[in-house]
This record gives sequence, C-alpha cells and structure tokens, in this order.
Amino acid sequence: MDGLRIDSYNLAIPDPEGEGFLGDRASQTAFRQVLDTVRKVHATGKDPFGRARSDELSKKDIDLVLLGGDPDASHVTHLAVEEFARRLVHVVQCFRAQPAWDGVQRIVIGGGMPESEFGQLAIRRAQRMLRSARSGVTLYVLSHDPDEGGLIGWTQLLPARFRRYDAFLAVDVGGTNIRCGIVEPRLSASSDGAKARVIESMQWRHADDDPGRGQAIARLAAMLNGLSAFSRTIGLRLAPFVGIACPGRIESDGRIPQGAQNLPGDWEAPFHLPGELGRRLDRIGGRVPTVAMHNDAVVQGLSERPRMRSAKHWGVLTIGTGLGNASYTNLR
Repeated sequence: MDGLRIDSYNLAIPDPEGEGFLGDRASQTAFRQVLDTVRKVHATGKDPFGRARSDELSKKDIDLVLLGGDPDASHVTHLAVEEFARRLVHVVQCFRAQPAWDGVQRIVIGGGMPESEFGQLAIRRAQRMLRSARSGVTLYVLSHDPDEGGLIGWTQLLPARFRRYDAFLAVDVGGTNIRCGIVEPRLSASSDGAKARVIESMQWRHADDDPGRGQAIARLAAMLNGLSAFSRTIGLRLAPFVGIACPGRIESDGRIPQGAQNLPGDWEAPFHLPGELGRRLDRIGGRVPTVAMHNDAVVQGLSERPRMRSAKHWGVLTIGTGLGNASYTNLR
C-alpha cells in the first residue's frame, strides 16, 4: 500500500503465567471468565444472573445488570470490568514491548466488545490507567460499526484495477459470525477512503449451526452470490473482486498456516479458502472474480487509516472471541 507499512499482525505472545497466549487475557471470553470468578467470590445474596454461566450471557444481559441492577448486582459487574481493564492495560504494555510495536502511541480498539456498555466502560477505565502510568498511549474505539470495519478496511487493500468500479464485495469471518457486504469505496469523494461505506450486508451466526467446512463455504458463496445479484438489480457496477478478512496468519498465496481454530471446520493449510470459494462464485460482469484474503485485525484496523494519518506508528486490538492485533507505520 502506498504510504503505509503493515509491521505485524497475529502476534502470538506466550503467556508467562499460563499455557496459552497473552492476548487470551483480554478477549471477550476472558471477560466472561473474570465475571464468573467475581460472581463466586464477591456476590452477596442472590446471583443477579441466576444460574446461567457467564459465557451464556448476552452483552445485553450484562449491560442490564450494570446499568439497571440493584447496587450489589451492579457492584459485581463493575468489579469484573475493573479487573478486565487491568488485564487490557497489561496486554497493551506487553505488546508495546515487542519490536514491531515499538513507538506505537495510538491503538484502535475494535471487535465486538466496544458495542456493549460494559465494554466501553472497560476501555475508558483502561485509558485512565494508561494515562496515570504516563504510558503515552491513547486508546480509540473503532469509529465504524464493528460489523462493518472488517469490510470497509478492504478499501485500503483494493487493487488499483478495481478502483474504477462503484463497489466490491467483502467478507469478515469470525469465530461466531460470518458477514458479507457490498462496499462502496467512494474514492471520488475522498481519495483516502474516509467516505467508504457498506450499502448492503448479510450475516450468518454460524456458531448456532455448527456447520462443517463444506457447508460453511457453500453458505458463504450463496450469500455473496445473493449480494452480487442484488447489485445487478440496482444497477451497481460491481468489481469482479472479493476481499476476505479472516483470523490467523495468512500466507501470500492465501493459505492459513495457523490461527483458524475458531472457524467452522478445519480451514488451515493445505485448505485454500480463496480457491475453494472462488469456484462457487458466479461471474461478475462476465468475469471470474478475484478472491483475496488478509488477516481480520489488519483489515479492521485499516478501516481507521484515514483517522490515524497523523500518527507515525499505530496499532489495533480487536476484542472478540479471541484478541486480534496488528501494527502499522505511516511512511509519509
């Protein structure tokens, strides 16, 4: 990309106090584990969440107790938020100690957690802790809807030959959902992609269906073909291009050597998602679509590139089922 370098992504820092990775301490899964612990240790009287395990609770369930529960119930949730914020600060500090994150002063927080009240509160508390520690780090919540950031970010990666079209298709694959959308880059309105938007999208919560790999690829192809047909119906000049944002380390040929364990079925190499998906896609404008793939945190972070132009080094942490990460350098 002109003017920007991707310094790192999918850094897997071993957890010195556990068997997993450091990032696991600051995921949505980790928050629910913290909440379970706090409920057992600090709850007085009746558990505000009943018998449900914390991993069975929706974000709305937790928000309702945080904002509208009785004082004891709200206190329990606040304690969990405080502990999670401390963990997030520790993870931020450990990432900044890595060579690829040296000098990073702005970090975008993406993923699904900022969509919740408790997630936003945890990020604000983490920011105050970082400020008190004189870390020089500022946290920014993703300005797009998290469901759209992993689609819009492909505007920055779109090959030059496809920039003359009105729109293109993009996919964001997560451990719980698969989202597809039609992205309108609107580069004539803003050459840096700041005006890009999703004009139509579809979502499938695959975690509820527990599909095999073949079923998941077939369903994804059907979603994309449906969006392609929709674009023809409204007279949109769709580029013969599909960008896929996917967890894990992505090789230059589109294979995933590691990090795809949360996806439906075995997606790691030698399986080749772009090739398998491409064979199921309808032609677009009479042409076989080009299918490209990159890491989901990289793509979501790139959706914030216009807002990060004044920063020399910056990064992104996506708080979802796991913790995605990427760091960048603006070259000019």
